[in-house]
Amino acid sequence: MQDVHDGDTRRILLAFDQARSSGRASEEAIRLAAADRAELVVLSVVEPHSLRLPGGVTRRVDQERDRLTVGAQAVVRQARDAGVPATFLVWEGDAADSIVEASAAELADVIVLGSRPRTNLRRLILGSVSSEVVRRAPCEVVVVPG
Repeated sequence: MQDVHDGDTRRILLAFDQARSSGRASEEAIRLAAADRAELVVLSVVEPHSLRLPGGVTRRVDQERDRLTVGAQAVVRQARDAGVPATFLVWEGDAADSIVEASAAELADVIVLGSRPRTNLRRLILGSVSSEVVRRAPCEVVVVPG
């Protein structure tokens, strides 16, 4: 796999957070990449709020990064097993901001991400990551329902 996007090969960015909806999104991203002979870039984001666990316990950034890396590597293996060139990235920051910025930095032609049911009060008030990415993305976005 080439490290530099050559302009002819399509690139698909998969936003992956290990939620159930990410599993469905992973399957769709691999299917699209195989059909289009595209490269797959799996992106996971360490968000500051993801470090706070119930009961006031805080997970270290390196622990969260390691957890996300393991999941992203599993998706990369699945993609490669399907004949899709794939790699992964782990960014830190706000999920929507990171997905939009990574899609531009990686010259993605398509972003694939999962959508969760709107049961969380924070998402109801602030909006979902998927809706924010759809609104701001510099390329096509495929939202896979969870």
